[in-house]
Amino acid sequence: MESTLIDVKTGRSEVVHDLTPQCADFLRETARGGDGLLHVFVPHATAGVALIELGAGSDDDLLAALRDLLPADDRWRHAHGSRGHGRSHVMPALIAPYATVPVLGGEMALGTWQSIAMVDLNVDNPVRQVRLSFLAG
Repeated sequence: MESTLIDVKTGRSEVVHDLTPQCADFLRETARGGDGLLHVFVPHATAGVALIELGAGSDDDLLAALRDLLPADDRWRHAHGSRGHGRSHVMPALIAPYATVPVLGGEMALGTWQSIAMVDLNVDNPVRQVRLSFLAG
């Protein structure tokens, strides 16, 4: 298995950050035209990985849905950090911190409109890490 850790600048706002280009670059270096599995993992207690259509409003819809489900208010027992920070610790139960994608011929076998995205509600950490791993078939 080959693996690398990349830094992602998310800034100080809630974000759905497209990881698809970095995943494709990683596979060009590691898969070398072969088959296998790409595993994407965020080693954080407050971020997740989603397979979602991006750029057509779905990313904004996802953030809006998460705001409805997990309001940034004072209801959370996990209360350090910015207001509503506890919701960021609940989010990975809804959007897992990992995804696995088939790789065929060195390329991700994603659906036509699918992208790989990191979902981060935590406004206290402007830089995140993502571990990309390729397991050859």
